[in-house]
Amino acid sequence: VGGSLVLTCPSKSEVILVIWKIKPKTGGHCVLGYRVDLNQSNRTNCTDNITWKSGPEHDPALQIRPVERASEGYYTCEMAAGDGNPHITYHLTVLVPPTVAVYCDSRGNPVCQAAAGKPPARISWVPGSSCSPKPEDLGDGTVTVRSTFMGNGSDEKNVICLVSHPAMNHSQSIAC
Repeated sequence: VGGSLVLTCPSKSEVILVIWKIKPKTGGHCVLGYRVDLNQSNRTNCTDNITWKSGPEHDPALQIRPVERASEGYYTCEMAAGDGNPHITYHLTVLVPPTVAVYCDSRGNPVCQAAAGKPPARISWVPGSSCSPKPEDLGDGTVTVRSTFMGNGSDEKNVICLVSHPAMNHSQSIAC
């Protein structure tokens, strides 16, 4: 989430027409097109964060800025060219890094929480613990995962929470 993303079209000579067809996971379809012979571009039902990278007459690449959760979906570039009609499809999945919190519960047990991540984060402990993380689906495509350190047969309460996620990794120690 945030930042920008550029999706490229196949490189071809003698391009006549370029069309980007966007099918978001939620919301209506969007079409961005450019006709070379008329030097004319057209957009239908596209949000403001979806644009040509520079200008379709120079580069048919698509730019998404900023990338949002609503940017998820399929992006297809279709071209009509003198030597064929190439196309390429991208399946865009947006990663949402979780917000990590580590605290002591009312019983003095360490708790590690990775809130609102997509996909769900994985939580582990050092030293190891026989705890099973509890995921909670937030209904917006993100998941909060909470894990309570239950010990490893000792009275160890000075531990490290390890959070693994495709968008980030985090470790934090706590003593309860």
